[in-house]
Amino acid sequence: MTFSELLGLPENYSAHGGSVDHLILVVHWFMLALFVGWTAFFFVCLYKFWHKRNPKASYDGVRSHLSSHMEVAVIIIEAVLLLGFAFPLWQERVDSWEKIQEMDPVRVRVVGWQFGWTYHYPGLDGKFGRVDSALITSSNKLGIDYTDPNAHDDFIDGNLKLPAKRPAVLNIGTLDVIHNYAIVPMRIQQDAIPGKEIAMWFTPVKPMETYVVCAQLCGQKHGDMVGILEVVPQEDYATWAEGKSKAALESQNKTTGQTAAISR
Repeated sequence: MTFSELLGLPENYSAHGGSVDHLILVVHWFMLALFVGWTAFFFVCLYKFWHKRNPKASYDGVRSHLSSHMEVAVIIIEAVLLLGFAFPLWQERVDSWEKIQEMDPVRVRVVGWQFGWTYHYPGLDGKFGRVDSALITSSNKLGIDYTDPNAHDDFIDGNLKLPAKRPAVLNIGTLDVIHNYAIVPMRIQQDAIPGKEIAMWFTPVKPMETYVVCAQLCGQKHGDMVGILEVVPQEDYATWAEGKSKAALESQNKTTGQTAAISR
């Protein structure tokens, strides 16, 4: 059993997750050292300053500077964790954005709402259609402008499906309040802020199926805001996406034809 499993974390399925798990491991070892050290100090104080051993109060106080030195050591170790581990990990994630865009990533818009997730795929052309909140209706909940040619092959799905061993870029947004899109096995999460779309990227390393959750308290049914992520082989994903995109294009062509017939 790995240390991550001992901490209750599921198996890592992302390319960058090993670095995250390593940081978590180092932090927990540091926390364990602090726990053991301060617990030992506590019992030493109980023994040394027990009232039967020291029946007369001392008004001089502690003269040793050991505790001050220990506090400085803790601060130094925390600085090392921050500057030597956390900052480089964050820098690696941020700096990889340019590289990810050059690797032909899968792109999906993730839209949160009380209380669920909806996924907007760009279709075979790889281009999202224009989105306008003024176009949101009961039949067009994401406000996609289907007069935009780029939107004709776009399709919507209630689950997230991604190919294995290929970078994925998810644009996280929301239709109402603040949510947080979290995929624990991928060791990644991102706040969904009203009025913004924030990119989140990772590379699944092998096929799997898991839950995605909202990690930001967002209302009465926050606990039920659960979605599905399925990672499949590249060939299976390509077949699925092509079928969905072609079906969306055919549906759009029929709708356009009916509209044109009515207008005549």
